[in-house]
Amino acid sequence: MNNNKISRFCSQCLIVLLSVLALQSCDPYQKILKSDDYDLKLEKAKEFYNKEQFDKAVPLLEELIAIQKGTKNVEKYYYYHAFCHYGMKDYILAAYYFGNFLDYYPKSVYAEHAQYMVAYCYYKMSPKPSLEQTYTEKAVESFQLFVNTYPYSDRVEKCNELMDNLRTKLEQKAFDAAQLYYNLRTYQASATSFKNMLLKFPDTDRKEEIMFLIIKSYYLFAQQSISTKQVERYNQAMSQYIEFVDQYPESEYIREAEKIYSNSLKAITKIETAEQ
Repeated sequence: MNNNKISRFCSQCLIVLLSVLALQSCDPYQKILKSDDYDLKLEKAKEFYNKEQFDKAVPLLEELIAIQKGTKNVEKYYYYHAFCHYGMKDYILAAYYFGNFLDYYPKSVYAEHAQYMVAYCYYKMSPKPSLEQTYTEKAVESFQLFVNTYPYSDRVEKCNELMDNLRTKLEQKAFDAAQLYYNLRTYQASATSFKNMLLKFPDTDRKEEIMFLIIKSYYLFAQQSISTKQVERYNQAMSQYIEFVDQYPESEYIREAEKIYSNSLKAITKIETAEQ
């Protein structure tokens, strides 16, 4: 590129830059941002918030928070600042700012709503069951904290409803993980995972199915074990069968469970006879 071309290119860039600056100087929003009139900024922040133009409200609120820190007005600015991030669907930042609000103003008239919103932001971030459930667990913990803190709130019923939805998702995640172990024929891991699931979700609607899968997992684990460990593991399957039949004597799985029990008993007898 010769000197004339470079000169023309630089001139064009300068023209574009000056045009952008000129447009910005004429932009009413830029004038508001640069203004020293904080009453105007507050008025416009409210206007943008009410129009759900949250991206425009945020910079104004942040400046007002910084300038008026320590005054009674800031409490409300913090509160609406958090809601702006929620409105922009930036739920991570919204949860963070609602949490900060509670740290700064635990006795605020807005504290109850802010506490609920922390949990609800996590709820909005909760993914489908096949994915990592960190935010689902945080949502459950946060909703439970709300219920414990505000047991007489009108929002408690909604919290319980949302927690049920979240727990169903966590339950499905746990079941899928245990089922995966079973499908991969790692039966000890599947038995342990299914048992842990019953401990974590004792009221699950799938309890009958899970208890049967525990029996089957122990039985198949015994079959693939070395001979010195088989008796112990067949006994585990039989023990789980006795617990199962006691709770579900009319189960749809009862015939298969009985067959597993019978085969386990025969296998133990055969092993013990061979040892004598």
